[in-house]
Amino acid sequence: MKQCTHADALPHPEPKPLSDTCPQCLAEGSHPVQLRLCLTCGHVGCCDSSPGRHAAEHHKDSGHPIMRTHEPGEHWRWCFVDHVLV
Repeated sequence: MKQCTHADALPHPEPKPLSDTCPQCLAEGSHPVQLRLCLTCGHVGCCDSSPGRHAAEHHKDSGHPIMRTHEPGEHWRWCFVDHVLV
């Protein structure tokens, strides 16, 4: 089973969200399907089911490897680099 090689490098405590919603969706006038929180810097972006896919775009632009769901009641994390749940 493949494991994430980036989780040990995450900041502790995890960063606070920089916004309540996806700022790119807000600027574009679109609505995010679900939100994701970058665990390196706190950027909030929309999921891959949203038109903008801004969380994945943030990873591509920044190289920050791990995000977590920013939805109430959900607690999973995803490593974009290793393509595994963390």
